[in-house]
Amino acid sequence: MYSTGEATPSCWAVNGNGIRYQEFSCLYPALEPFYFSFEKYYDPIPVSSWMEARPLFPIMTCLLYALAIVAGQAYFANRERWHWRWTMAAWNLTLSAFSTLGLLRTLVQLWHNLHTRSIHDNFCQNPQQAYGSGSTGLWVQLFILSKFPELLDTFFIVIHKKKLIFLHWYHHITVLLYCWHSYVTKSPPGIFFVVMNYAVHAVMYFYYFCMAARIKPKFWNPMLITAAQISQMLVGVVVTCLGFYYYKTDPDCQIEAENNTAAFVMYGSYLFLFLQFFVGRYAEPTSHNNRRGKTIATTAAAGTTTSGSSSPGKVKRV
Repeated sequence: MYSTGEATPSCWAVNGNGIRYQEFSCLYPALEPFYFSFEKYYDPIPVSSWMEARPLFPIMTCLLYALAIVAGQAYFANRERWHWRWTMAAWNLTLSAFSTLGLLRTLVQLWHNLHTRSIHDNFCQNPQQAYGSGSTGLWVQLFILSKFPELLDTFFIVIHKKKLIFLHWYHHITVLLYCWHSYVTKSPPGIFFVVMNYAVHAVMYFYYFCMAARIKPKFWNPMLITAAQISQMLVGVVVTCLGFYYYKTDPDCQIEAENNTAAFVMYGSYLFLFLQFFVGRYAEPTSHNNRRGKTIATTAAAGTTTSGSSSPGKVKRV
């Protein structure tokens, strides 16, 4: 059984903005031993206030990211590629472990909210009260900030002199800008996107680790990962559509039209691009993908290739 907070008044706390919230680990005593002390009652306001005061920071970061891509590709144009396969493997394994921990922390909060709040409240309530403070708030904040180090995915593509596709850098730029904007504008449906992305990344980056380490589990069909990515985009479009509904029908709903429109355009474009990739990769004749009897797997996070008797296929980064 879970508590809604009334029976456990000690679970209530106040963040730096004076918003009252319930610490999730306190609501479920059986889970509390699995939480670290620094997670419990975490106050996200000092960091979120810093972010709110610096709206140009993510924009400048994306501009520097684009310039670094151009400079890096120019540098390697007449040079041999580097061989950082094991560094890349460690990087992917780290991101997979981080995403798994984030999923474990945020999924239970979403489950709790869906069971204790109406759908309307899940889409309209102040996120600092619903999930953005305390232990869950820490992992939501870490999710937003993780979009900066994830830009290093592109570094491995450049140093290995692999093709940098539009979907890769377009995704990195747009998701960083959107996540920052959603966080500083306190978008209520944000936890849906956080949980979905943590879940897909936990599996996807572990797949990349396996490919970089040249581990080829035969039971792992890469088509399923691509299907999961497409499912994430479909759910994202549905969530934004529900956001538009509550924005139009409830003037007190905290959804912002600008942010929700950006989410709809972003997820809609991702859905189109991933469907295009899926059709091109899996609907074409298999002979096209198995020239000279070999198969090739390419990781979008690093762009390295491995060949073998069984094809792990291709997976694009989300």
